[in-house]
Amino acid sequence: MKSIIFKVNYLILLIIFTSFFAFAPTAVNAAEHGTRDEAIALTKQVVESLNTTGKDKTFAAVDDKSGAFVKGDLYVFIYDLNGTCLAHGANDKLIGKNLIGMKDADGKLLIQEIVDLAKTKGSGWVEYKFWNPVSKTIDAKQSYIERVGDVLVGVGVYKN
Repeated sequence: MKSIIFKVNYLILLIIFTSFFAFAPTAVNAAEHGTRDEAIALTKQVVESLNTTGKDKTFAAVDDKSGAFVKGDLYVFIYDLNGTCLAHGANDKLIGKNLIGMKDADGKLLIQEIVDLAKTKGSGWVEYKFWNPVSKTIDAKQSYIERVGDVLVGVGVYKN
């Protein structure tokens, strides 16, 4: 009888531990994914920085991959209204390049659409597919865009 009780308890513990480890990575990964509200808040922080400390200091802060403007898979990008990348929290190789003709995985002119939104509405959301620096895959993404004078600030949320 003791042997059966031991085996049942062992199986119960095994199921509990297996379940915990099976779901633990999902919980960790979910914590890495930013929300739409966090994207808007981060965008507004950068807008405030542009207005108070100016472009040079803000661009440098945005480019710092371990700085205040990178949170999990959320990072800031700044473009001029012609499509030139001025600052980027995930990929400094894009800085200084005019990317107005850049297409996503589905052929969408994503920078053109972002620039058009900034010029016509001043702020809003754009959907496209883009490289996710956390998952290292191309993922569906929504970016909140806000125009500040002659530049636009954006922060995207991956939808994977």
